[in-house]
Amino acid sequence: MNFKDLHIHGEVRTDLLHRILYSTDASAYREMPLAVAFPKDETDVQEIVRYASKNHINLIPRAGGTSLAGQVVGKGLVVDISRYMNHILEINPEERWVRVQPGVVLDELNLYCKPYGLFFGPETSTSNRCCLGGMVGNNSCGSHSLVYGSTRDHLLEAKVILSDGSEALLKGVSPKEVDSIRAGASLESSIYDRLITLLSDKENQKEIVDNYPDTSLRRRNSGYAIDELLHSDYFDSNSQEPFNLCKLLAGSEGTLAFVTELKLRLVPLPPTEKAVVCVHCSTLEEAFVANLVVLKHNSVAIELMDSTILELSKRNISQNKNRFFVQGDPAAILIIELAENTREEVDKKADEIEADLRAHNYGTHYPRVYGKDISRVWSLRKAGLGLLSGMPGSAKPVSVIEDTAVAPQRLPAYIADMKKMLDGYGLSCVYHAHISTGELHLRPVLNLKEEKDRKLFRTVATKTAELVKKHRGSLSGEHGDGRLRGEFIPLLLGDKVYSLLKEVKEIWDSPHIFNMGKIVDTPPMDANLRYEQWDLGIDTYFDYSRQKGWLCAIEQCNGSGDCRKSSLLGGTMCPTYRATRDERNATRARANTLRELLIHPLQKDIFNQEEILTALDTCVSCKACKSECPSNVDMARFKAEYLQHHYDNAHIPLRSRLIANLTSMQKLGMAAPWLYNAIISNVFTSSLIKRILKFAPQRSIPKLYKMTLRSWMIKHPDNKTHDKGKVYLFADEFTNYTDVGIGIKFIKLLRTLGYEVIIPKHVESGRTELSKGFLKRAKGIAEKNIVLLKEIISEETPLIGIEPSCILAFRDEYPDLVNENTREDARRLAANCLLYDEFIVKEIHKGNITQEQFTDFPLHIKLHGHCHQKSLASIEPSKEMLALPENYQVDIIPSGCCGMAGAFGYEKEHYALSMQIGEQSLFPAVRQAETEICISAPGTSCRQQIKDGTGRQAYHPIEILYDALL
Repeated sequence: MNFKDLHIHGEVRTDLLHRILYSTDASAYREMPLAVAFPKDETDVQEIVRYASKNHINLIPRAGGTSLAGQVVGKGLVVDISRYMNHILEINPEERWVRVQPGVVLDELNLYCKPYGLFFGPETSTSNRCCLGGMVGNNSCGSHSLVYGSTRDHLLEAKVILSDGSEALLKGVSPKEVDSIRAGASLESSIYDRLITLLSDKENQKEIVDNYPDTSLRRRNSGYAIDELLHSDYFDSNSQEPFNLCKLLAGSEGTLAFVTELKLRLVPLPPTEKAVVCVHCSTLEEAFVANLVVLKHNSVAIELMDSTILELSKRNISQNKNRFFVQGDPAAILIIELAENTREEVDKKADEIEADLRAHNYGTHYPRVYGKDISRVWSLRKAGLGLLSGMPGSAKPVSVIEDTAVAPQRLPAYIADMKKMLDGYGLSCVYHAHISTGELHLRPVLNLKEEKDRKLFRTVATKTAELVKKHRGSLSGEHGDGRLRGEFIPLLLGDKVYSLLKEVKEIWDSPHIFNMGKIVDTPPMDANLRYEQWDLGIDTYFDYSRQKGWLCAIEQCNGSGDCRKSSLLGGTMCPTYRATRDERNATRARANTLRELLIHPLQKDIFNQEEILTALDTCVSCKACKSECPSNVDMARFKAEYLQHHYDNAHIPLRSRLIANLTSMQKLGMAAPWLYNAIISNVFTSSLIKRILKFAPQRSIPKLYKMTLRSWMIKHPDNKTHDKGKVYLFADEFTNYTDVGIGIKFIKLLRTLGYEVIIPKHVESGRTELSKGFLKRAKGIAEKNIVLLKEIISEETPLIGIEPSCILAFRDEYPDLVNENTREDARRLAANCLLYDEFIVKEIHKGNITQEQFTDFPLHIKLHGHCHQKSLASIEPSKEMLALPENYQVDIIPSGCCGMAGAFGYEKEHYALSMQIGEQSLFPAVRQAETEICISAPGTSCRQQIKDGTGRQAYHPIEILYDALL
């Protein structure tokens, strides 16, 4: 079906790449959709619904695509509302409500509401990319549901498009208004009338009351929430709750109507004084009973992390830094958040909790966390799902029973039954999440590529449904039924109630167009699984043995969508998605495309597939995903790997070849640098070169210095005796040829501070080769450098680098690129390769460099960090280094990627996107800085981008510190 007769203001995409990208979510499922639509407004949605009804097409509404039960996977037309329908329409601070489109991201909404002293209560672990429409669809809860409940509790009104294309406003209505609506002739009237008739039946009411989960259970998302409607004043004269179909809409997973607008209740921001008590438990069982003790003390949140998650966090660059509160290797940690008006009140409550736990002999350590560090604790907790996907190999903790909920008092007995069942099948399991409300995300470790584990996938789900029924719980606490749990609803709620749920679906959606196969009439839960047993049968250039192979490394992307967060929410990943809000430009999309087309190639040569090359084309190789993705997906590495295999059997573009050979061209240019500079500066010759190389005409090619840094070093020998030791300087391909002035200042700075500086014999870093996928050449370069440097570099005599991307190649790529017999040398060398700022700060801490050696003249500095520096090291040492002079004030610009990304921003077809990335946060921050504020950036590409994008000159931190010398 080509959808050419579907006319909307937005777009409809039928190409294979889009269909691949939308064939999965964060669940275990994969099914190719017919097409993907991106509506711009409500009229587009109406047109899509009418078209679907006329042509009998299944509509699959999609927001962030972070569903864990396959809610947005299916054969049909996927309708993505996140790209355009993402506006906050109105806020009423006095009445505490906000009106939004369904594509608004939760954290962005709360950022908007914060100045009013308000926020939206439910907070999911995916809050930086999940959309409010999806939260309504799943009736999301989050870590603080103990206080704020679920999305259903805060949904006041919803504007929806019904299955006939008509519009309806769902809101609280009185019994009299209900009867008035029932008397109408519209589909909306029919829905009201038939639902009231269905729920007025006393036998139906009894079935619902008898079979739905324990009423004390806060998290209960199994089936449709028809029990909630029975609590309204239409059926219960003592109730204060009006009849509101929003109660039913929440948790319906887009199967009843299409949401176009939401009116949400806001709540006051919590007290500003907070503390988190991290109770370390010796066993999981201890954590479950300790939870019951803590519940008596009115905490804001109680969450659980088990030893598996804590262990996996050690391997993640970003999250390893957030383990600061973990003492030893506990079996589990309870994260208890407290919020009061004063520090004294918070500590008093923390003291009471600790005393109560000690009295029961629960817990071994009780560290407390305050202030900004609290967000680091929650960051580690929120990263749980992604960390689990980073488990090496094909066996993963899978979503199958991860959303069960029982009353907290029943939890110890329920978990005991669960462990007994899992032990019977020889399965290990991960336990984490919302212990305070009786919901634990239980994830048995299964290899869904193997037939025996696929059978266990079903067996475990069935046995769990029986246990949940035994303990009067819910199969879904917040993630929804989707296609994963739908077939077990009859077992849980009974056949009679299930028939009522099917009737509810029919009442709303008789044409069968809204997200079919979810909640009711679902396909088998073990059909259309995304994981397949496959051996690519190729020798890779990088070593992926830790991940159990390249395909397993790619499959570490579980689709949770951490790469979709916006620039408003910090971090760097993923620059191209942040600039475009286009799924094609997210790390997740690239991983999905690689996985899909390596396993199901469209042609014999798997490394010559246009769809993969297109997906990888906009990856800027910033490496933010390597650290910010909880699953450690390193798309820059995957891109380089694929490109080298592609080049092995394909024509290499001239531009790529020349960029990779940058050092060779620079060496040639140094024979007559004045001539080289004249050629690239001349209007005619410069334009000709750019046209031939397909460089953007707006860019200027960097000029060569009059001599190399090595030549300068020879001409300026150091005859002084230095008492603070010897260091080796890595004269990278940028510092040695174009940024020589920075290198000179660094040498002078170190000499003045008492260090002997030597430029050892070495070759270039191989960074340009790595960025363009010339891994064979990069490997040769790495091998040479290791041989040349391994005997002289040590902890006492480190190798120091100025350009972050070059020196960090030693730490990041080299150990996994070189031959096996060289890897140990590569790792030893990597351990003693330091960035300029890391060395300076290390010496400051030793007392070898002091404030008295620098000026006390005031200077305000705005610092932009290099992407590789932020991902593989940290920008904090640069800040600390620059703040050494007494009156230097340093602020880090929360700027993500600058957009230049080496040669990426020079390339004609990428220029606009490059500048778009810069405009996300960096350019505005630089433009807003007063002229007396100094802009600093350690990356050569970053400085060029700042100049091209704002007209401001940015300085390397080394230049600033050198100029501050007395």
